[in-house]
Amino acid sequence: MAEAASSTISKNSLKCVEWMWQSNPNPWSSSERAKWSHYSDVENIIMERAYSNGKAKAVLDDYYIDFKERRQISNTDDHKQRPVKRVVRKREDKHLREERFVDLPVTTGRSFGGEYGWVSPFIIEVRRDLKLEPDELPSKKPEMIPMLVDKAAKGIIKEGKYIRKEEEAKELANTLKEKKNQGIEEVWKCCAYIYSLESFLYKTLNTTMRLVGDKDHENVWRSKVRTLGPFCLLLWDDPFNKKAKTEKTLYRGANLNGEQIAKYTKMAKDSKMYGSFQAFTSCSRNRKKAEEFGNTLFIM
Repeated sequence: MAEAASSTISKNSLKCVEWMWQSNPNPWSSSERAKWSHYSDVENIIMERAYSNGKAKAVLDDYYIDFKERRQISNTDDHKQRPVKRVVRKREDKHLREERFVDLPVTTGRSFGGEYGWVSPFIIEVRRDLKLEPDELPSKKPEMIPMLVDKAAKGIIKEGKYIRKEEEAKELANTLKEKKNQGIEEVWKCCAYIYSLESFLYKTLNTTMRLVGDKDHENVWRSKVRTLGPFCLLLWDDPFNKKAKTEKTLYRGANLNGEQIAKYTKMAKDSKMYGSFQAFTSCSRNRKKAEEFGNTLFIM
């Protein structure tokens, strides 16, 4: 009991540093109530590293941060500035990222995909693009890991450039490349870590995979196979959990409209109907936390 208590206290005492920017319409107004917004996790990492290393500024994709003046300044217009602040809080007090738990698992018009079996069509297309046999996976062929990591890093950077998130992309790519010669377990943990970060990567990959099965957008998700595919394959090939877990219950909140709820109700009444969430879907083992978000609770 003493060891368990000590472990809990140690975990809860960990500090979490968050950088925030003042986001109300006029941050210099004395009459407006100040509103503070969070930077993405990756931006936070970039900023905190620069700050801790004594740098004068940190460069983000649209802005740079002047630490002395505590200002966020536009990269293209020095007159566009906003105050920033650094907040240190207990890790368990960190804000919950609502959109990660409320986003629909697939496209808005289709709140679930078809029944495709254990392997997603996206993963199948990735393996075809890489000319891999079904049993050729990084967990079984360690010699292919460096190649996949390099392709994944290049794909992340290409996707980042496309949406003007090159600094975020380089941070993610460099983090992954540091692990490329350390074996599948370390590479997978790194993939899981960077995917869990608030960044363009998880949003882009989720948006892409949700389109699987949507005939109107098939060309969209297929166009991402080469750039997002290698990272997706590394993340999918989990070396720690090789068998599906059936004895755990997970929860997820979602905002569904009446038509979508009716489709789930119909499915629940027909034992032969099945659906799937094609994206890597964020869930919680804490029902109360999941119930805080959305108007619908998935119990899985």
